[in-house]
Amino acid sequence: MKLVIQRVTESSVMVAGQVVGSIGRGLCVLAGIAPTDTESDLDWMANKLVGLRIFEDSSGKMNLSVKDIGGGVLIISQFTLLADCIKGRRPSFIGAGDPTRAAELYHLFLKKVSDLDVPVEQGIFRADMQVHIENDGPATFIIESPHAATK
Repeated sequence: MKLVIQRVTESSVMVAGQVVGSIGRGLCVLAGIAPTDTESDLDWMANKLVGLRIFEDSSGKMNLSVKDIGGGVLIISQFTLLADCIKGRRPSFIGAGDPTRAAELYHLFLKKVSDLDVPVEQGIFRADMQVHIENDGPATFIIESPHAATK
C-alpha cells in the first residue's frame, strides 16, 4: 500500500459535478492498494496516518497529529500510485491490485482510520473524480507499508 499524504487547509472531491467528500483542516490522502496488501498492512498504515506528527504546535514545530488538531481525513483511492513508468512511455498498472479486492481493502482502510476516532470522508472507488487540494505548507509525505519491500 502506498499513501500520498498532503496536509491541507481544505480539500474536497467531486464526482459528476457533485461534492461527495469534503474536509477543512486535515489530511488529503491518495491511497494505492497493491495486490499483496493484507489487513496487517492496513492496520499499520491507518495507525501511521493518524499518528503522523505533521502539524505545527505553538512553537512552529511539526509536533501534532491530525487527531491532535481535531482535523479530518479525506481518503481517495488512486491506483495510478502503483504505476510502473520505468519502461517505455506508457505506464504499466500491473502493480495495482485487482479492482474487486482493492475495493474491499480500500473500504476496510476507511473503517480502520475512522475507528481511530478521526472524521473520515471519501471519494468513490473507480469513479472519475476531481480533487480540490489546498495544500498547507506545502507539506506532502509518501509512506508505504513496511511489508511492501519484503513481498
